[in-house]
Amino acid sequence: QVQLVESGGGLVQAGGSLKLSCVASGRTFSGYTMAWFRQAPGTEREFAAFITWSAGRTFYADSVKGRFTISRDSAKNTVYLQISSLQPEDTAVYYCAGGLYGSIWRTGYEYWGQGTQVTVSS
Repeated sequence: QVQLVESGGGLVQAGGSLKLSCVASGRTFSGYTMAWFRQAPGTEREFAAFITWSAGRTFYADSVKGRFTISRDSAKNTVYLQISSLQPEDTAVYYCAGGLYGSIWRTGYEYWGQGTQVTVSS
């Protein structure tokens, strides 16, 4: 059974940083693309970043470029999202996703985690 389990969310003050983790299990993700999406209250789930598991190629949404860094540790089957200079508008549930093709669309991913809440206070 494939599982993606996120952790690392929490309450942080504006200007702070967080590092989210996503532990993947249940299959080999070599050849897959792993992504982070986020969903603020009352909005659609939006793409933030993806990384190809094998080559480590990354791509970011314009809205997060320069503040978000996605990375992976193949030995730990873990994908990370480092977020810096957090702002209240970054408040959202952050989801990890896995799919065969790099995509900015939700439909490009077949595996999803349950999400981790990030709340940024002003």
